[in-house]
Amino acid sequence: MSVTVEARPGKPRERTCIGCRKRCSPADLLRMTVSGGRVLPDPAHRAPGRGAHLHPVAECLDLAERRKAFPRAFRVPGPLDVTALREYVAQRDKQDASAVQTAATRPPATTVATT
Repeated sequence: MSVTVEARPGKPRERTCIGCRKRCSPADLLRMTVSGGRVLPDPAHRAPGRGAHLHPVAECLDLAERRKAFPRAFRVPGPLDVTALREYVAQRDKQDASAVQTAATRPPATTVATT
C-alpha cells in the first residue's frame, strides 16, 4: 500500500541529489532512469524503473560522475553512459543563461500615472 502526500500532511517529500548530497523537493531536482546502460533524463517524473535525482546543473553532474554515484544510485554493475544526461543539462543551462540575458537587456518597465 502506498501512502500519498495527503495522508502525511506533516512530512514534505524530499529527495537527495546524488551529486552534492543535498536534500530538496522533487520539483527542484531532475529525475533520471537507466535504460540499456544509459542514464536518461526524466523531467516528467513518469518513466518506469528505479530513479535517482540530481540538481540539473553541470556542477552536480560532475560531482556525481567523480564520486561514481550513478551505478550505486541505480544499483547496477559497471559504468553507465551519461552522454544524454550531460546534453540535457547543457541545454538547460543554455536556456537559463539566455533567459537571464534577456531579462538583463529588457528595458525597465515604466508606469504611467493617469489622473
